[in-house]
Amino acid sequence: MTDARIPIRRALLSVSDKTGVADLARRLSAAGVELVSTGGTARLLRDEGLAVRDVSDLTGFPEVMDGRVKTLHPGVHGGLLADRSKPEHLSAMEAHGIAPIDLLVVNLYPFERALASGADDATMVENIDIGGPAMIRAAAKNHALVAVVTDPEDYEVILGAIGNGGTSLEERRRLAGIAYGRTAQYDQMIATWFAKQAGEAPRRIGMAGRLAQTLRYGENPHQDAAAYTDGTNRPGVLTAEQVQGKALSYNNLNDTDAAYELVAELPRDRAAVAIIKHANPCGAAVGATIAEAYEAALRCDPVSAFGGIVALNRPLDGPTAEMITGIFTEVVIAPGADEAARAAFAKKKNLRLLVTDALPDPDQHGMLLKPIAGGFLFQDKDTRRVSADELKVVTKRQPTDEEMADLLFAFTIAKHVKSNAIVYAKNGSTVGVGAGQMSRLDSTRIAAIKSEDAALASKLKEPLVKGSVVASDAFFPFADGLLAAAAAGATAVIQPGGSIRDDEVIEAADKEGLAMVFTGVRHFRH
Repeated sequence: MTDARIPIRRALLSVSDKTGVADLARRLSAAGVELVSTGGTARLLRDEGLAVRDVSDLTGFPEVMDGRVKTLHPGVHGGLLADRSKPEHLSAMEAHGIAPIDLLVVNLYPFERALASGADDATMVENIDIGGPAMIRAAAKNHALVAVVTDPEDYEVILGAIGNGGTSLEERRRLAGIAYGRTAQYDQMIATWFAKQAGEAPRRIGMAGRLAQTLRYGENPHQDAAAYTDGTNRPGVLTAEQVQGKALSYNNLNDTDAAYELVAELPRDRAAVAIIKHANPCGAAVGATIAEAYEAALRCDPVSAFGGIVALNRPLDGPTAEMITGIFTEVVIAPGADEAARAAFAKKKNLRLLVTDALPDPDQHGMLLKPIAGGFLFQDKDTRRVSADELKVVTKRQPTDEEMADLLFAFTIAKHVKSNAIVYAKNGSTVGVGAGQMSRLDSTRIAAIKSEDAALASKLKEPLVKGSVVASDAFFPFADGLLAAAAAGATAVIQPGGSIRDDEVIEAADKEGLAMVFTGVRHFRH
């Protein structure tokens, strides 16, 4: 296999995403390349005034079955797969009237987009491309002679090759690798969808994503890292516009995602803010305005908020931006930002501002993969949410309406805290968070201690945890954690229940005069 350049004399173009294809075709045609195309792509090119040969001219067979069968023919695959260095292949081409194809430009039916839109089964099936992957794989296999392009961003490679004697082996080999990566991703998404339809785990699974950016390093400088998109275009850190600031790091991306997913789950009828540090919330609140919510969220743990990530569920305004710049903040993400906010942030060149067009849908399903020795674990994303009518009051005292609202708020936050998780909340704001401890009792105590520290920092007369409610992501295995929360000043408790010692814990709550509700839902987060 030599590194000789292969001139492009005939190109087959058949694309679903028509971005840039007309310009590519125009440049190819101007260079004397014969254009062959199908369906909508052919119509588009003809509308552009270009001479286009229908693929049926190559095959001698019309497109049939609503376009399901058009390129699955020796006239196409022979032109892509023929090894022109072999006399027997050349003889077969001549005998059967098969014309060589030097360039294949194909992208696939938008299965990912249909999946993200929640399309019905019939629509999903119609968005499974058959001829496209077959042609891509054929051309990529024969990359010694054929160039294959599956992505508009690689059109520049072809445009550069036109005036340079054709494509090089190095270019064709690289494009072949990209092509096989695309078909692997495509098939993986389809296989996973079929498994979900069958209500079972996929028998075989792999990663499906597209490189978004190569990162300087991972969690630590000695680790390589990159970020990939999954094709769903879900609103969030990877689809946001970065208005200003230096490139995002691995940890920035991870923490910003955690912040935006949390704030998206808070009530949409109120302004909400979440402040994240090392993937855990150090403050979250709802309020009448974004500024009010930010002030309350920051009050929970102003020390930990230093160097943190801030997520908002409303567009960022000037007054809130000025407040945020009062302490060192790494990233702010919001569904919009007004001019006053942008001007305030412009004074802080290293502060990253990310703007999206929407909040992520907390009910949208996804899959989570965790590598372990010899393989990996697979699970659905935790989209379970608890409503007031699901709660079971298990104590003599009923929670007040205000306590009930705070209990639901605190339990939502606890879902986003690393286990063992304890969250104290009051008036729609976190006032103490204990995360990631081996003992739930320790998490309870740490959250109370941090509330005391925050009170000192804000020069309050008493910790905000006094008169708060407390949420636990899993059951209290003993009464000690609940008693520690009561000692800290909590008046009501929300927890999943389900411990063999539930009766002891309920009895302890009654003795302390606490109201307690069971959710029947656990939210471990490891």
